[in-house]
Amino acid sequence: MAFWAVVGYSVAVALSAALLCASYKLGLLYQLLHKTETESPRHGGESVADVLRAHNIKYLFTLAGGHISPILVACEKLGIRIVDTRHEATAVFAADAVARLSGTVGVAAVTAGPGLTNTVTAVKNAQMAESPLLLMGGAAGTLLQGRGALQDIDQMSLFKPMCKFCASIRTIREIVPTVRKALAIAQSGTPGPVFIEFPIDTLYPFHLVSKEFGVKNPPKGLMGKVVTWYLENHLSNLFAGAWETRDLSPLPVDIPQATDDQIQKCIELVSRAKKPVILLGSQATLPPTPVEDIRKALELLGIPCFLGGMSRGMLGKDSPIHIRQNRRDALKEADVVLLAGTVCDFRLSYGRVLNRRSKVIAVNRDKTQLLKNSDMFWKPTVAIQGDAGSFLLRLSKGLKGYRCPEEWPQSLKAGDESKENANRTKAVEKTDHHLNPLKVLHCVDELMAEDSIIVADGGDFVGSAAYIMRPRGPLRWLDPGAFGTLGVGGGFALGAKLCRPESEVWIVYGDGSLGYSVAEFDTFTRHKTPVIAVVGNDACWSQISREQVPILGSNVACGLAFTDYHIVADGYGGKGYLVGREDEDQLDNIIKTAQRECREGKAMLLNVLIGKTNFREGSISV
Repeated sequence: MAFWAVVGYSVAVALSAALLCASYKLGLLYQLLHKTETESPRHGGESVADVLRAHNIKYLFTLAGGHISPILVACEKLGIRIVDTRHEATAVFAADAVARLSGTVGVAAVTAGPGLTNTVTAVKNAQMAESPLLLMGGAAGTLLQGRGALQDIDQMSLFKPMCKFCASIRTIREIVPTVRKALAIAQSGTPGPVFIEFPIDTLYPFHLVSKEFGVKNPPKGLMGKVVTWYLENHLSNLFAGAWETRDLSPLPVDIPQATDDQIQKCIELVSRAKKPVILLGSQATLPPTPVEDIRKALELLGIPCFLGGMSRGMLGKDSPIHIRQNRRDALKEADVVLLAGTVCDFRLSYGRVLNRRSKVIAVNRDKTQLLKNSDMFWKPTVAIQGDAGSFLLRLSKGLKGYRCPEEWPQSLKAGDESKENANRTKAVEKTDHHLNPLKVLHCVDELMAEDSIIVADGGDFVGSAAYIMRPRGPLRWLDPGAFGTLGVGGGFALGAKLCRPESEVWIVYGDGSLGYSVAEFDTFTRHKTPVIAVVGNDACWSQISREQVPILGSNVACGLAFTDYHIVADGYGGKGYLVGREDEDQLDNIIKTAQRECREGKAMLLNVLIGKTNFREGSISV
């Protein structure tokens, strides 16, 4: 008897547990305590908009789609500016630029299926550039996923490898806490993209969704009753507690910091250095430390700095401690090297450019990036998983009274000036055909406004621009980052102009990369965001051709045409100019005219026909 009593008790417990589990999954318990407001006209898009406004999100970039319409309409009603682009990738690139320049999370919303797959490259670029970005995507209804609905694919599996956080909304009450969580995660630790999927029935109002759940001819008998009950319960659970008051405020953001002991060890190393060097990466520009404070800290230290990525311009145009040339030679001589957000990847020859006798201080929020290739080519003396910007401030404070021996930055600056004088000499040489690209870039650099933002999108022409063009201040240079993505130009420029409407925004395009986003001249026109594009048109993918032809003996797939891109800009509502060798004497005047017309509200495109030089001979494209 005791045995059967135990068996009976166990079965009862198991059945009770199963029933509780089923009740939880079906939302039965929740529905007992929370009301489903069937008459409410509200919809899930309003919940999204409420959270975004509470987080001071000013722009939402998109390409319209029925799956996400409620989000767009609700955001517009709350004063969030909706900026629609001509390609979903551009929407994400624009959100990326806003994140970099504003210190907030960039936000984009696109429709389901192909709308989301079109964003993959841009999301991966944001991940590798460590940009905090929220991508919201539409999806098939909660009961239709996997059943062949329009534009229905497994979107979560697509984005999980690229995003710090992925979520699929299953009930409307989940929207507020999920969006809050995503926005905090995007900014915490190493910043990056996050993704939220919104099935269409979580965004539209009850009266519309209920029509889709209605069964016109339910099966007869018990099965019909079960199906009808299941659908009615699913609908009720979807909206249960949807409009209850919830906390919308931002969650705390976790940013790793160096310990006091680590700071002290670095102070001791730097204080004894005779030839220290700082390599500054994009991470140094991240919140919470204002870039102007970092600039002052660097100037107090007086240590020569090489600036990369978003940190270009950190020290202004003509700083005596900003070294632009001969980095490899400087690193050979340096006794202390500080990698402040800089990674030993291909850009530092995987760490091989570092002198093994140098003391290396590495600071990075991401542990993997912090120690990349340290098992092979270099070893950090001090490795700190922490924020580079705040580290520099604390280091400078701890080294109060210290000043790098002046002869060291002076000797590096002398080499800098010698190299740049050689570049200027090369710029006045005549090319076999068309204009010398170096001369064009020097002219733009000399004439662009002091508040200009430079967007780099291309290969060979942009590679030359990186040596010649000088951002005038912090956060005035935008390039794709380590992923080397082409096509960022239109989106980056759009985001930059919205963040800094009074600034001149210049896109430096190769003629190949222009093809990815030239249609955004329509966006610039419609949204009154005039920019100036300088296109180095040599009718070639020159970055590739330079190696392919001598190594493999063929220019196959590298040749383009001297296309009339200026006419394309005209067609999209902008203004284009064709600039060739016959215009060389008028080059300054053409640039000034473009600046004036841009100030008057026209998006400008200078289609500059350029010839070949050997300026970047030997540079790699892989």
